[in-house]
Amino acid sequence: MVPDESVDSAVVATADGKVQGAVRDGISIYRGIPYGAPTGGANRFRPPQPPEPWTGVREARLYGETAPQARTWLAKGGFEGNSPEIGEDCLVLNVWTPGPDDAKRPVLVWLHGGGFEAGTGSMMLYDGVNMARRGDVVVVTINHRLGLMGHLHLADIAGDEFGGSVNAGFLDIVAALKWVQTNISAFGGDPGNVTIYGQSGGGRKVSLATAAPVASGLFHRGIVQSGSHLRLHTRERANELAERLLHHLEIPTDQARRLQDLPMKDLLRAGRAIGRRYSPAVDGLVFDRHPWDPDAPPTAASVPMMIGTCRTELSNQLGTMDPTTFDITDDELPDRLEQFIDRSDVDEAVRLVRSSTPNAPASEVLFTIATARGYWRDSVLQTERKATHAAEGGAPVWSYRVMWRTPVEDGRRVTPHSLDLPFMFDNVDTVPDMIGPATDETAAMAQAMSESWLAFARTGDPDCAAVPEWSPYDLARRTVMHFDVPPVAVDDPHRSERLFMERYPSQQEGRRGVLHR
Repeated sequence: MVPDESVDSAVVATADGKVQGAVRDGISIYRGIPYGAPTGGANRFRPPQPPEPWTGVREARLYGETAPQARTWLAKGGFEGNSPEIGEDCLVLNVWTPGPDDAKRPVLVWLHGGGFEAGTGSMMLYDGVNMARRGDVVVVTINHRLGLMGHLHLADIAGDEFGGSVNAGFLDIVAALKWVQTNISAFGGDPGNVTIYGQSGGGRKVSLATAAPVASGLFHRGIVQSGSHLRLHTRERANELAERLLHHLEIPTDQARRLQDLPMKDLLRAGRAIGRRYSPAVDGLVFDRHPWDPDAPPTAASVPMMIGTCRTELSNQLGTMDPTTFDITDDELPDRLEQFIDRSDVDEAVRLVRSSTPNAPASEVLFTIATARGYWRDSVLQTERKATHAAEGGAPVWSYRVMWRTPVEDGRRVTPHSLDLPFMFDNVDTVPDMIGPATDETAAMAQAMSESWLAFARTGDPDCAAVPEWSPYDLARRTVMHFDVPPVAVDDPHRSERLFMERYPSQQEGRRGVLHR
């Protein structure tokens, strides 16, 4: 359905020029506002440059370009008549506000998922109208460089002028947060109360931002949803990936600057042919250590955080890659689980999951254990490390887990990756294929989750009337909010499973497990 946005918004003056968007359901929407210059040509693989100022009033009804990437469903954004193209003029953001006034509302800046190689801030699932109206807040979503366009390490090959290239996509996020500090008050927001939040790859970006000195002070709270990112690529690994790309393109290393002149499509095609993921790295410039390993970064000490996952994140990925996974038997579990845990641990892991979920079919047992290894373990590690900060006088951390079971496909996906999105964004009507038709249960989930996210944005504490008393996480009680109908606060839930997983390090150390998308 095409939303009615026939009414013009008020004109807002930013530092770069005036913009005018549209109004829907009482919320003013400004889309495609540039926070940086186009990233092609001489700007490719370099830190973001300021946008070119404009005169007159710039129309801000349409979404701006989506960052270069493969044309998968993750790249699709907007709606009929307002569907963005893919291109290198992608340093754009969108603002939803109850009014461009002087109200100084809390600001929530959304970092989209899709790992570091895909996604867009223009998905209708991320539409900020309902959240802005429900909570009287300002919502911002952004696009930034991805994949090899945002994370190709050229500094060691092509010289200092490409310093930071391996983290250029992250530096784009920093530039967007600086734009928010400079401009959001004109849209009715408070630059002194900014929450960054993101799911999957977006959670990974929040993890990095809390650990990056270059982002320090640009936001005040952080929410990591199914994306605890503890470790980065090493500089050596980043160099290896750059050399692979140059070799594939038959470009000598001393001519690496030729990459700036290649057509965007040729670069993307080469990246896909190599079949490797380009992502942020410890480069000694933007990051001089792993963000959350072996401990919490000093920059996160003063930042209140929420960290959580869904119970069976990997039912989405594993079930989609191989639909026969939904029909496996107990006899097939050991072979399926061997890619995640040691074969000698399989019987114990299955027994522990079955003790908490006695009637779980083999597929649900697989999804639960695989999720524990691929998502939950790292989430617990990050939460524990943040709780250590809190015990030493730092800001607190709250833990949650989505436990609600989606009824779609007869419930076989259980509680999959991304199930949190329609609820915390209060956009349950946009994705019936994820959560089924609107019901009293979906309304209750949206109430509990969106109100908790909004309370956290307002005060730095998610405890609110929509949920039972929710205490910060500490290493004694380990309180976790289980988002279900009704929501329940539980001390050290699934304790035996947590203790079992302690024998495994972070899956980001390159061992068994699945990196978050």
